[in-house]
Amino acid sequence: MTSSEQAVELARAYLSRENLNYDVAHVVTDTSEFFDIGRGDLLLLPCGAYLIRGNEREGRFGLDDEVKHWVKRAVDLADDSRKVVKLVFHERYVNKIGPFTYECFRSPRKEARILDLVTGHPHFMQGISVEDPKGNNVRVIDYVYGPTLHHHVSILDLDHETYFQQALPGLLHELRQALAALAFLHRHGEKHGDIRRDHLIRTPDERLVWIDFDYNYRHGERLAGLDLVGVGNVLTFVVGGGDQTLHDLRRNRPEVFERLRVEDMSPVFSNRVMNLKKLFPYLPDRLNRILLHFSAGAEVFYDTVDELLADLDEARPDLN
Repeated sequence: MTSSEQAVELARAYLSRENLNYDVAHVVTDTSEFFDIGRGDLLLLPCGAYLIRGNEREGRFGLDDEVKHWVKRAVDLADDSRKVVKLVFHERYVNKIGPFTYECFRSPRKEARILDLVTGHPHFMQGISVEDPKGNNVRVIDYVYGPTLHHHVSILDLDHETYFQQALPGLLHELRQALAALAFLHRHGEKHGDIRRDHLIRTPDERLVWIDFDYNYRHGERLAGLDLVGVGNVLTFVVGGGDQTLHDLRRNRPEVFERLRVEDMSPVFSNRVMNLKKLFPYLPDRLNRILLHFSAGAEVFYDTVDELLADLDEARPDLN
Protein backbone atom coordinates (compact mmCIF):
# COMPACT_ATOMS: atom_id res chain seq x y z
CA MET A 1 0.00 0.00 0.00
CA THR A 2 1.23 3.49 -0.87
CA SER A 3 2.20 5.53 2.22
CA SER A 4 0.48 8.84 2.94
CA GLU A 5 3.63 10.78 2.13
CA GLN A 6 4.17 9.00 -1.19
CA ALA A 7 0.51 9.43 -2.14
CA VAL A 8 0.57 13.16 -1.39
CA GLU A 9 3.65 13.55 -3.59
CA LEU A 10 1.97 11.62 -6.41
CA ALA A 11 -1.18 13.70 -6.05
CA ARG A 12 0.70 17.00 -6.16
CA ALA A 13 2.64 15.85 -9.22
CA TYR A 14 -0.66 15.02 -10.94
CA LEU A 15 -2.19 18.37 -10.00
CA SER A 16 0.87 20.14 -11.41
CA ARG A 17 0.79 18.17 -14.69
CA GLU A 18 -2.91 18.94 -15.14
CA ASN A 19 -2.48 22.63 -14.17
CA LEU A 20 -5.15 22.31 -11.49
CA ASN A 21 -5.20 25.17 -9.04
CA TYR A 22 -5.93 23.32 -5.80
CA ASP A 23 -3.86 21.27 -3.38
CA VAL A 24 -4.38 18.03 -1.51
CA ALA A 25 -6.96 18.73 1.18
CA HIS A 26 -7.09 15.68 3.45
CA VAL A 27 -5.81 12.12 3.49
CA VAL A 28 -8.80 9.81 4.04
CA THR A 29 -8.92 6.13 4.95
CA ASP A 30 -12.36 5.92 6.66
CA THR A 31 -15.14 6.42 4.08
CA SER A 32 -18.05 6.24 6.55
CA GLU A 33 -18.95 9.94 6.18
CA PHE A 34 -19.06 10.28 2.41
CA PHE A 35 -20.49 13.81 2.59
CA ASP A 36 -17.16 14.90 4.12
CA ILE A 37 -15.08 13.57 1.21
CA GLY A 38 -14.66 16.04 -1.62
CA ARG A 39 -12.43 17.52 -4.28
CA GLY A 40 -8.75 17.46 -3.39
CA ASP A 41 -9.09 14.72 -0.79
CA LEU A 42 -6.75 11.78 -1.12
CA LEU A 43 -8.38 8.41 -0.54
CA LEU A 44 -6.00 5.66 0.59
CA LEU A 45 -7.34 2.14 0.15
CA PRO A 46 -5.68 -1.28 0.26
CA CYS A 47 -5.82 -1.32 -3.55
CA GLY A 48 -4.22 2.09 -4.12
CA ALA A 49 -4.35 5.87 -3.77
CA TYR A 50 -7.07 7.92 -5.41
CA LEU A 51 -7.34 11.68 -5.77
CA ILE A 52 -10.96 12.78 -5.51
CA ARG A 53 -11.99 15.18 -8.29
CA GLY A 54 -15.61 15.69 -7.20
CA ASN A 55 -19.00 13.98 -6.99
CA GLU A 56 -20.74 12.17 -9.81
CA ARG A 57 -24.11 13.51 -10.90
CA GLU A 58 -27.30 11.70 -11.76
CA GLY A 59 -27.76 11.43 -15.52
CA ARG A 60 -31.30 10.14 -15.57
CA PHE A 61 -33.60 11.79 -18.09
CA GLY A 62 -32.28 15.31 -17.76
CA LEU A 63 -31.71 15.40 -13.98
CA ASP A 64 -28.04 16.06 -14.62
CA ASP A 65 -27.58 18.38 -11.62
CA GLU A 66 -28.62 15.87 -8.95
CA VAL A 67 -25.42 15.19 -7.03
CA LYS A 68 -24.65 11.61 -5.97
CA HIS A 69 -22.57 12.34 -2.88
CA TRP A 70 -21.69 8.68 -2.32
CA VAL A 71 -20.21 8.33 -5.82
CA LYS A 72 -16.89 10.10 -6.37
CA ARG A 73 -14.97 11.01 -9.52
CA ALA A 74 -11.36 10.07 -8.93
CA VAL A 75 -7.93 9.55 -10.46
CA ASP A 76 -5.86 6.45 -9.77
CA LEU A 77 -2.46 7.91 -8.91
CA ALA A 78 -0.70 4.73 -10.04
CA ASP A 79 -1.42 5.44 -13.71
CA ASP A 80 -3.57 8.62 -13.89
CA SER A 81 -6.55 6.55 -15.07
CA ARG A 82 -10.07 7.82 -14.47
CA LYS A 83 -12.09 5.95 -11.84
CA VAL A 84 -15.50 6.06 -10.20
CA VAL A 85 -15.37 5.33 -6.48
CA LYS A 86 -18.65 4.15 -4.96
CA LEU A 87 -19.03 4.39 -1.18
CA VAL A 88 -21.55 2.73 1.10
CA PHE A 89 -25.01 4.28 0.92
CA HIS A 90 -28.19 2.49 1.99
CA GLU A 91 -31.73 3.32 0.90
CA ARG A 92 -34.98 1.38 0.51
CA TYR A 93 -38.26 1.87 -1.32
CA VAL A 94 -41.24 -0.16 -2.53
CA ASN A 95 -41.97 -0.37 -6.25
CA LYS A 96 -45.45 -1.56 -7.29
CA ILE A 97 -45.87 -2.46 -10.97
CA GLY A 98 -49.21 -3.90 -12.04
CA PRO A 99 -49.91 -6.93 -9.83
CA PHE A 100 -46.32 -7.15 -8.59
CA THR A 101 -44.71 -5.41 -5.62
CA TYR A 102 -40.94 -5.25 -5.17
CA GLU A 103 -39.00 -4.15 -2.10
CA CYS A 104 -35.89 -2.42 -3.48
CA PHE A 105 -32.72 -1.52 -1.61
CA ARG A 106 -29.09 -0.61 -2.27
CA SER A 107 -26.58 -3.37 -1.61
CA PRO A 108 -22.88 -2.52 -2.01
CA ARG A 109 -21.94 -6.15 -1.39
CA LYS A 110 -24.25 -7.35 -4.14
CA GLU A 111 -22.53 -4.99 -6.58
CA ALA A 112 -19.16 -6.25 -5.34
CA ARG A 113 -20.23 -9.85 -6.02
CA ILE A 114 -21.25 -8.96 -9.55
CA LEU A 115 -17.99 -7.14 -10.22
CA ASP A 116 -16.19 -10.37 -9.35
CA LEU A 117 -18.57 -12.41 -11.50
CA VAL A 118 -18.27 -10.25 -14.63
CA THR A 119 -14.51 -9.66 -14.57
CA GLY A 120 -13.42 -9.44 -18.21
CA HIS A 121 -16.99 -9.46 -19.58
CA PRO A 122 -17.25 -6.87 -22.39
CA HIS A 123 -20.82 -5.82 -21.56
CA PHE A 124 -20.39 -4.91 -17.89
CA MET A 125 -18.47 -2.15 -16.17
CA GLN A 126 -15.24 -3.41 -14.63
CA GLY A 127 -13.83 -2.80 -11.19
CA ILE A 128 -12.82 -4.17 -7.82
CA SER A 129 -14.13 -3.94 -4.28
CA VAL A 130 -12.17 -3.49 -1.07
CA GLU A 131 -12.96 -2.74 2.56
CA ASP A 132 -11.69 0.36 4.31
CA PRO A 133 -10.40 0.06 7.92
CA LYS A 134 -13.96 0.48 9.24
CA GLY A 135 -15.31 -2.38 7.12
CA ASN A 136 -17.07 -0.20 4.53
CA ASN A 137 -17.31 -1.85 1.12
CA VAL A 138 -15.76 0.49 -1.46
CA ARG A 139 -16.02 -0.23 -5.17
CA VAL A 140 -13.39 1.23 -7.49
CA ILE A 141 -14.78 1.25 -11.04
CA ASP A 142 -13.00 1.79 -14.35
CA TYR A 143 -14.64 4.75 -16.07
CA VAL A 144 -16.69 3.70 -19.11
CA TYR A 145 -16.31 6.19 -21.96
CA GLY A 146 -19.21 7.00 -24.24
CA PRO A 147 -22.75 8.39 -24.22
CA THR A 148 -25.65 6.67 -22.52
CA LEU A 149 -28.04 4.75 -24.74
CA HIS A 150 -30.62 7.41 -23.88
CA HIS A 151 -28.37 10.18 -25.16
CA HIS A 152 -27.26 8.28 -28.25
CA VAL A 153 -30.82 7.63 -29.43
CA SER A 154 -32.05 11.08 -28.45
CA ILE A 155 -29.55 12.97 -30.62
CA LEU A 156 -30.20 11.00 -33.81
CA ASP A 157 -31.73 13.57 -36.14
CA LEU A 158 -33.99 11.20 -38.10
CA ASP A 159 -37.70 10.87 -38.70
CA HIS A 160 -38.95 7.55 -37.33
CA GLU A 161 -39.29 5.73 -40.65
CA THR A 162 -35.70 6.63 -41.59
CA TYR A 163 -34.59 5.68 -38.07
CA PHE A 164 -36.43 2.36 -38.43
CA GLN A 165 -34.67 1.60 -41.71
CA GLN A 166 -31.17 2.92 -41.01
CA ALA A 167 -30.48 2.91 -37.27
CA LEU A 168 -32.80 0.42 -35.57
CA PRO A 169 -31.36 -2.84 -36.99
CA GLY A 170 -27.87 -2.04 -35.71
CA LEU A 171 -29.12 -0.80 -32.36
CA LEU A 172 -31.21 -3.94 -31.84
CA HIS A 173 -28.12 -6.03 -32.55
CA GLU A 174 -26.18 -4.09 -29.91
CA LEU A 175 -29.06 -4.30 -27.44
CA ARG A 176 -29.43 -8.03 -28.07
CA GLN A 177 -25.82 -8.54 -26.95
CA ALA A 178 -26.41 -6.49 -23.80
CA LEU A 179 -29.56 -8.48 -23.01
CA ALA A 180 -27.65 -11.74 -23.45
CA ALA A 181 -25.20 -10.39 -20.87
CA LEU A 182 -28.13 -9.73 -18.54
CA ALA A 183 -29.32 -13.31 -19.04
CA PHE A 184 -25.81 -14.45 -18.05
CA LEU A 185 -26.24 -12.54 -14.80
CA HIS A 186 -29.60 -14.17 -14.10
CA ARG A 187 -28.25 -17.66 -14.78
CA HIS A 188 -25.77 -17.03 -11.97
CA GLY A 189 -28.54 -16.05 -9.56
CA GLU A 190 -27.89 -12.31 -9.74
CA LYS A 191 -29.86 -9.41 -11.18
CA HIS A 192 -28.96 -5.89 -12.24
CA GLY A 193 -31.65 -4.26 -10.12
CA ASP A 194 -31.95 -0.91 -11.90
CA ILE A 195 -32.39 -1.45 -15.64
CA ARG A 196 -32.58 1.93 -17.37
CA ARG A 197 -31.39 3.26 -20.71
CA ASP A 198 -28.96 5.61 -18.94
CA HIS A 199 -27.40 2.57 -17.27
CA LEU A 200 -26.23 1.38 -20.67
CA ILE A 201 -23.15 3.17 -22.02
CA ARG A 202 -22.41 2.95 -25.76
CA THR A 203 -18.65 2.71 -26.10
CA PRO A 204 -16.66 4.00 -29.10
CA ASP A 205 -16.45 0.43 -30.45
CA GLU A 206 -20.29 0.22 -30.41
CA ARG A 207 -20.71 -1.99 -27.36
CA LEU A 208 -23.47 -1.43 -24.84
CA VAL A 209 -22.06 -1.74 -21.33
CA TRP A 210 -24.17 -2.13 -18.18
CA ILE A 211 -23.24 0.14 -15.28
CA ASP A 212 -24.51 0.70 -11.72
CA PHE A 213 -25.79 -2.58 -10.33
CA ASP A 214 -25.87 -1.83 -6.61
CA TYR A 215 -29.68 -1.96 -6.38
CA ASN A 216 -31.21 -5.24 -5.28
CA TYR A 217 -34.81 -6.32 -4.83
CA ARG A 218 -36.69 -9.11 -3.11
CA HIS A 219 -37.97 -11.22 -5.97
CA GLY A 220 -39.77 -14.28 -4.61
CA GLU A 221 -40.10 -16.74 -7.49
CA ARG A 222 -39.51 -14.09 -10.19
CA LEU A 223 -35.77 -13.41 -10.02
CA ALA A 224 -35.80 -11.52 -13.31
CA GLY A 225 -39.11 -9.75 -12.65
CA LEU A 226 -38.12 -6.14 -12.04
CA ASP A 227 -35.17 -6.41 -14.43
CA LEU A 228 -37.58 -7.47 -17.16
CA VAL A 229 -39.81 -4.46 -16.50
CA GLY A 230 -36.78 -2.27 -17.13
CA VAL A 231 -35.87 -4.25 -20.25
CA GLY A 232 -39.35 -3.59 -21.64
CA ASN A 233 -38.95 0.14 -21.09
CA VAL A 234 -35.51 0.16 -22.72
CA LEU A 235 -36.62 -1.92 -25.70
CA THR A 236 -39.68 0.26 -26.33
CA PHE A 237 -37.54 3.39 -26.15
CA VAL A 238 -35.11 1.96 -28.72
CA VAL A 239 -37.83 0.72 -31.10
CA GLY A 240 -39.70 4.01 -30.83
CA GLY A 241 -36.58 6.09 -31.40
CA GLY A 242 -37.38 7.81 -28.10
CA ASP A 243 -40.36 7.97 -25.78
CA GLN A 244 -43.70 8.20 -27.56
CA THR A 245 -45.93 10.05 -25.11
CA LEU A 246 -49.59 11.03 -24.95
CA HIS A 247 -48.58 14.66 -24.52
CA ASP A 248 -46.68 14.76 -27.81
CA LEU A 249 -49.27 12.73 -29.70
CA ARG A 250 -52.15 14.90 -28.53
CA ARG A 251 -50.32 17.93 -29.86
CA ASN A 252 -48.73 16.55 -33.03
CA ARG A 253 -50.78 13.52 -34.09
CA PRO A 254 -54.28 13.92 -32.66
CA GLU A 255 -55.76 11.32 -35.03
CA VAL A 256 -53.41 8.69 -33.53
CA PHE A 257 -54.01 9.94 -29.99
CA GLU A 258 -57.75 9.30 -30.39
CA ARG A 259 -57.16 5.63 -31.28
CA LEU A 260 -55.09 4.83 -28.18
CA ARG A 261 -56.51 2.89 -25.25
CA VAL A 262 -55.32 2.24 -21.70
CA GLU A 263 -54.11 -1.23 -22.67
CA ASP A 264 -51.75 0.33 -25.26
CA MET A 265 -49.83 2.17 -22.57
CA SER A 266 -47.05 1.34 -20.13
CA PRO A 267 -48.17 0.07 -16.71
CA VAL A 268 -45.18 1.90 -15.21
CA PHE A 269 -45.38 5.26 -17.02
CA SER A 270 -49.01 5.70 -17.98
CA ASN A 271 -48.25 8.44 -20.54
CA ARG A 272 -45.88 6.25 -22.62
CA VAL A 273 -47.16 4.20 -25.54
CA MET A 274 -46.04 0.56 -25.72
CA ASN A 275 -48.20 -0.53 -28.66
CA LEU A 276 -46.03 1.29 -31.17
CA LYS A 277 -47.65 -0.26 -34.23
CA LYS A 278 -50.59 2.09 -33.70
CA LEU A 279 -48.12 4.93 -34.27
CA PHE A 280 -45.93 3.31 -36.91
CA PRO A 281 -47.91 0.86 -39.11
CA TYR A 282 -44.73 -0.36 -40.84
CA LEU A 283 -43.45 -1.84 -37.57
CA PRO A 284 -43.26 -5.65 -37.99
CA ASP A 285 -45.92 -7.61 -36.13
CA ARG A 286 -43.47 -9.95 -34.43
CA LEU A 287 -41.43 -7.06 -33.03
CA ASN A 288 -44.52 -5.22 -31.82
CA ARG A 289 -45.85 -8.36 -30.11
CA ILE A 290 -42.73 -8.35 -27.93
CA LEU A 291 -43.54 -4.82 -26.81
CA LEU A 292 -47.13 -5.80 -26.01
CA HIS A 293 -45.82 -8.23 -23.36
CA PHE A 294 -44.84 -5.09 -21.41
CA SER A 295 -48.05 -3.10 -21.97
CA ALA A 296 -50.86 -2.44 -19.52
CA GLY A 297 -53.02 -4.85 -21.53
CA ALA A 298 -50.59 -7.76 -21.27
CA GLU A 299 -52.00 -11.04 -19.99
CA VAL A 300 -48.82 -13.07 -20.50
CA PHE A 301 -45.43 -11.90 -19.18
CA TYR A 302 -41.89 -12.99 -19.92
CA ASP A 303 -40.39 -15.01 -17.07
CA THR A 304 -36.81 -14.86 -18.33
CA VAL A 305 -34.66 -12.74 -20.59
CA ASP A 306 -33.90 -15.87 -22.62
CA GLU A 307 -37.59 -16.11 -23.58
CA LEU A 308 -37.51 -12.51 -24.80
CA LEU A 309 -34.26 -13.12 -26.70
CA ALA A 310 -35.82 -16.08 -28.53
CA ASP A 311 -38.70 -13.86 -29.71
CA LEU A 312 -36.32 -11.04 -30.59
CA ASP A 313 -34.18 -13.39 -32.69
CA GLU A 314 -37.29 -14.41 -34.63
CA ALA A 315 -38.36 -10.79 -35.11
CA ARG A 316 -35.07 -9.17 -36.13
CA PRO A 317 -34.99 -10.58 -39.72
CA ASP A 318 -38.23 -8.66 -40.38
CA LEU A 319 -36.21 -5.44 -40.19
CA ASN A 320 -33.94 -6.33 -43.10
